[in-house]
Amino acid sequence: MLTRFAAVAAATIGLLGTVLVGVATAAPPVVMGGGTGIIVNDELVCSLTTIGHDNAGRLVGLTAGHCGAVGASVVAETSQDSGVVGRFVVSNPALDYAVIQFDPGKVTPVNRVGSVTITGIGAPAGFPQVACKEGRTTGNTCGIVYGDLLGTGETWTQACVVEGDSGAPVVVGTTLVAMVNAYLVASCVGPEVGTNISSIVADMNATGGYGAGYRPI
Repeated sequence: MLTRFAAVAAATIGLLGTVLVGVATAAPPVVMGGGTGIIVNDELVCSLTTIGHDNAGRLVGLTAGHCGAVGASVVAETSQDSGVVGRFVVSNPALDYAVIQFDPGKVTPVNRVGSVTITGIGAPAGFPQVACKEGRTTGNTCGIVYGDLLGTGETWTQACVVEGDSGAPVVVGTTLVAMVNAYLVASCVGPEVGTNISSIVADMNATGGYGAGYRPI
């Protein structure tokens, strides 16, 4: 049996606050999109899959479920001085995805981070397509798609991932098809495994809560 390794990293985080003297000035909104690094509960580092709105008009995003439990705080890795910008409101262990609700006053959502642009959500990718991912650790990497080899609603690819890439968007062109959840055997050697976005969207729509009717920026 292949051993599965979650691509989540622990981080040593300093104090996120600063001592203020005089009049406090609000930090500018943090730019965030699929591929942005996030710090969860001041201890774990993961990647944001995508950001957009649900049918209630909330600003929400997705990441891997093993990155945090409901209530966990989210800080943008590159803008830690801005403090907490969102919290986990759903964490689904079965499909290994989580929904984050962001503070729209603190976050500017974008559809492009690094070399990946997300213009929509699509059906699962299959062999011999090539998929790319944008993660906070390894950046942009691409590889051949093997497909859903076990019929579990997951996509296997040869894209390189390591710890910290959990939640990273997996795209074919500009279409989001999956997220990074783990790798098998060894990082950047064994296949990357991730939940199909279509499975996540179907689950959010079925529950009717946070993330239902999700549409990316």
